[in-house]
Amino acid sequence: MVDNRLSIRLDLVSGSRIGPGKIALLEAIRKTGSISAAARQLGMSYRRAWLLVEELNDSLREPAVAAATGGRRGGGASVTAVGEQLITIYRSIERIAHKSANEEFRAVNRLIRKSARP
Repeated sequence: MVDNRLSIRLDLVSGSRIGPGKIALLEAIRKTGSISAAARQLGMSYRRAWLLVEELNDSLREPAVAAATGGRRGGGASVTAVGEQLITIYRSIERIAHKSANEEFRAVNRLIRKSARP
């Protein structure tokens, strides 16, 4: 049985949002060292990934991702210390929320259908 999932989206006072998609993108950039490789890994277009990175960087005091332009050795991207901190904080919020809502998840599980309708 697949557990119910909890998705957290932070709505910032600036109007920007940080949610599971942007955090997954940051984690994929950290893993691959590239926005385009991270986009491929997540099944999104490079343009979409770049726009998400740009939006994220614009919403923070310091950038979460530092990108290097291409050249002989190619470009690349890295998650900055601020980006690492954002990942850590976001994942902590998720863990705390999921843990504190554990009983409510069980209550929801008792209410839902166990199989899809025929």
